[in-house]
Amino acid sequence: MPHFVIDCSPQIIELKSPESIMKKVYDTAESIGLFTPEDIKVRINPFQYYNIGNTKDDFIHVFANIMEGRNTEQKAELSKRIVTELNAMFLEVPIISINIRDFEKATYCNKSMI
Repeated sequence: MPHFVIDCSPQIIELKSPESIMKKVYDTAESIGLFTPEDIKVRINPFQYYNIGNTKDDFIHVFANIMEGRNTEQKAELSKRIVTELNAMFLEVPIISINIRDFEKATYCNKSMI
């Protein structure tokens, strides 16, 4: 935990490598100090088929799923820092966004917990 899933238009991974994009999100999340480095997970999904306000504009959207317990200010800082870093990487991309969702600790389960 946390999981950062990056959805994007296919042009994004032609502009920069998937590894460099995921590293930027990972490094930014690590730099905030809310997570242990070994717990941060990042994935990327380029979409061939998408519609953005009836356009084919390039986009990046990060879905951040984190364990409950961080306050609103911490989550807002994480959001702003990730968007700032991605924006610096992709000045030409018109849509860069993130949302953060809390995992409920009581209902979260993974293989090591069984």
